[in-house]
Amino acid sequence: MNASAIRQTWAFVYRDHQLTKRYWSWVVVFAFYALVNSASVTLIGVAAHDTRLTLTLTIGVLLWTFLSVLFNEIAMSIAYERWEGTLEYTFMAPASRFVHLFGVSLYAMLYSFFRVAVVLAGLFVFIDLSFRGANLFGILIVLLVSSLAFMGLGLIAATLPVFSPERGAEATNILQGVLLLVSGIYYPVSVLPKWIQPVSWLSPATYALSACRKLMGIETFVPGQPLHGAPLLAVMPDLLRLLIMGIVLIPVGLWIFGRVEHWAKKTGKLKRTG
Repeated sequence: MNASAIRQTWAFVYRDHQLTKRYWSWVVVFAFYALVNSASVTLIGVAAHDTRLTLTLTIGVLLWTFLSVLFNEIAMSIAYERWEGTLEYTFMAPASRFVHLFGVSLYAMLYSFFRVAVVLAGLFVFIDLSFRGANLFGILIVLLVSSLAFMGLGLIAATLPVFSPERGAEATNILQGVLLLVSGIYYPVSVLPKWIQPVSWLSPATYALSACRKLMGIETFVPGQPLHGAPLLAVMPDLLRLLIMGIVLIPVGLWIFGRVEHWAKKTGKLKRTG
């Protein structure tokens, strides 16, 4: 990536940051809702007086907060542009679509880390949590690697608002809901009906969650004892699957986005506002 592409990428990151600042009240509302929802789920483990369950739910809500925000920000980027009335200008800008989408994805990842930090800080207010002994560095690596796969999924989902300004945004929420259902965020995948369990193998969140639970030390947790997080080497199979998914999904997402963009320009769909 040359200096010009880096400046253009930063321009898209800066633009999205300014949009977030413009709608700061919505940021506060969504962050508050994410915190309350996460605390409500995690307190189920506290009510059951089960520390292992509490840790399982905690890592689930934190991982899903990160991945869902990342996916949603990328998937909804086209819808946001349409609402702002800048979609045509962005598509006509002298910047490659790769640079445009990379800038959007980079900002989405940074914003996801911010949202996780807010939720985590809030959980400490409601729940007595201790991550002593967990492999936090390994969990950070898992988040970064899993980001690639969710970026690819987000790029694919971002085409939906192009197809339908009226229903595209809602369709991205359906896809996000399916990922939440099949990935075992709050429960083992084994409790799902047999016919839907194979779908979980296609979700990056399944492998990210499996790796994070091992690195957290949940599987070997003994009540009253500190956590013993697994070394990063122990989750290499999950990391490899996530990396392969990212390597496949990002080019596929870019290709699909390019084809849909070409179709939208040819048929005049970019101008549609509702």
